Amino acid sequence: MLRNRKYFLDPSDLQYKQVRLPWKQKLVRFFLWFSLSLVVSFGYFRAFDWYFGSPKVKQLEQQEDELKFRYSLLYRKFNENFKSVKYFQLSDEIRFRPILNMDTIPSSFKNPGYGGVDRFREFKGLTNGNLIISSREKLEELKNLTTVQDESFKAIGDRTEEWINEFEHIPWICPVDIAYPRGDGIKFREVHPVYGTPRWHFGQDFSCPYGTEVYATGNGKITAAGLSSDGFGNHVVIDHGYGFISIYGHLSKIGVPVGMNVKRGDLIGLSGNSGTSSGPHLHYQVDHYGNHVNPLNFFNDDLSRDEYFKMITQLSSKTKFR
Repeated sequence: MLRNRKYFLDPSDLQYKQVRLPWKQKLVRFFLWFSLSLVVSFGYFRAFDWYFGSPKVKQLEQQEDELKFRYSLLYRKFNENFKSVKYFQLSDEIRFRPILNMDTIPSSFKNPGYGGVDRFREFKGLTNGNLIISSREKLEELKNLTTVQDESFKAIGDRTEEWINEFEHIPWICPVDIAYPRGDGIKFREVHPVYGTPRWHFGQDFSCPYGTEVYATGNGKITAAGLSSDGFGNHVVIDHGYGFISIYGHLSKIGVPVGMNVKRGDLIGLSGNSGTSSGPHLHYQVDHYGNHVNPLNFFNDDLSRDEYFKMITQLSSKTKFR
């Protein structure tokens, strides 16, 4: 400590005395030393920050990089989900709706506009604001597509249930054993086999033996069961709904009463020769909203006899009778 002190020789008394600076000079020296220390410290800090970087800044940069990476994964997930929704839309438009006879979804409903509303203005000006905004827009678009498609599938589900119910009611099978030969179908007869005069024949005849089992061709309600005044003799009429009725004429026996609900494959009577008939057979007629339609258009001959009766056994809920 003594080496840092300075002394001078006082001529007045020939004594060495310590040099003492005025307080102002001390203050100036302290200020210069302090300023120099600040400059050097700031220089060291800037050099360290430039070379090594601030730990907090480094942490924020890492978080930013991680955020960008997550957004890139989110974009990839969005694209995968968009492909799935587009696939569902395509199936909706070219498969389900045409089969079920449903109208397509209008494009304006699938892709509604937003009227120019700036919905994401709070994200503008942020460092990664554009990234956030584009992701939110993708999310909104995907949400809208999935909502529309969900509602569409609900409508398709409802229509499918209705279609299944309709299919169960349409007269869709042959009313007797498919092995029996067919007589006259819908045509204009030059000579009626009984009356001998020209007349229309509005159904399909089946040349089946007397007492052949006759089955309901679709679900419905019995609206007539008994003797007919139209030449059908003992006959059964089933109202299937959806504009369809089926008529079974010239029966020898009727096994269902008026008002009864029947299902496809239920035994409703036995064939015979009642009414205006030249021999044992079944007259089968299908009308749609009052118009006569060809019953042969509602079933085919792809089944064997065994397959036909296996089908009848599975469909029928009634006990056979004789």
